[in-house]
Amino acid sequence: MKKIEDLRQVFKNMKHRKPTQIFCPRCASPKIHLFSGLDLWLTPRSYLCDDCGYRGVIVMELEKETTAKEETTTTVEEENQVNQTEKQE
Repeated sequence: MKKIEDLRQVFKNMKHRKPTQIFCPRCASPKIHLFSGLDLWLTPRSYLCDDCGYRGVIVMELEKETTAKEETTTTVEEENQVNQTEKQE
């Protein structure tokens, strides 16, 4: 049962993940964008850097660090939401 709850938590975090800023892995420039409009539909995402000309599928992402207090608050709020959902079912 614990594994199912852990898996549920992983999916919940993925679902609510906010977009992050991306950077070129070669020159660390934020001026990087999708290479083609078809990258999301037919082919994997391929990025192009305006500064150094890098073209590839790997980019760097910058994520905001959370403090222990924020994590605790979030965890308590998420547990309350799960409990309310289970009661409704």
